[in-house]
Amino acid sequence: MTIPEPTPEPTRPAVERDRRVLRARIARGRKGTLDAGALVEIRAALVALDPADTGAVLLVGEGADFCTGGDVAAFATAADRGAYVRRLAEGFHLFLTALAACPVPVVAGVRGWAAGAGMSVVCATDLVVAGHSTRLRPAYPGIGFSPDGGMSWTLPRIVGAGRARQILLTDQVLDADAALAAGLVTAVVDDDEVLAEAGRIAYRLAQGPTAALGRIKRLLAASPQTSLAGQLATEADAISESAAGPEGAEGLTAFLEKRPPRFH
Repeated sequence: MTIPEPTPEPTRPAVERDRRVLRARIARGRKGTLDAGALVEIRAALVALDPADTGAVLLVGEGADFCTGGDVAAFATAADRGAYVRRLAEGFHLFLTALAACPVPVVAGVRGWAAGAGMSVVCATDLVVAGHSTRLRPAYPGIGFSPDGGMSWTLPRIVGAGRARQILLTDQVLDADAALAAGLVTAVVDDDEVLAEAGRIAYRLAQGPTAALGRIKRLLAASPQTSLAGQLATEADAISESAAGPEGAEGLTAFLEKRPPRFH
């Protein structure tokens, strides 16, 4: 008797483009584990991203979960676990660095679990749409690990140092309402509407004033390390550039003509 080969799990391409939106799949398969190969492809797309062509990035998973973290079974069976995990972390961090530097808004559609590396990605994203059944968990302490993916840097900046200590040290599971209250997600919708709503937000942002939104991202990123005087000077430069550019011209003209602006 011939045993048929198992049918491979369907996998969407790691990167797709549609209407000025770059759609990136960070996890794979029914288990929702982080896809290291996809991260390489996504990072290359982020580094090469041209705001003239792409106005937003949409991050999604595959299957029921956004991302359940790394492949723990592979960690356990590695000949040199420390070296293996370091190599994975360094590759993940290259992706996270490109994500943080992305000049356009990044939106995540988070269904099911965002655990471990998945939660790190959520913390590095500009806008996050969750479902009512969405759960966030650091997960690293559960396997005796400390976090990677910048979670120890981004989480306290979102929720505050004391709350971050509580979440990380106790490996707290946050449901959608708790994540919304903490500022880790920006909207909660019905589970079957998560990807559609995240897509709507991404497509709307992609049609907006891309250069101005990029300046907003840079201003927000710089503000924690900048004095008020320095931030005011940077804001003056940024708003002057906006006013002098084509987006500013269209925005002002549309306002005076009492019509919606057409930035793209």
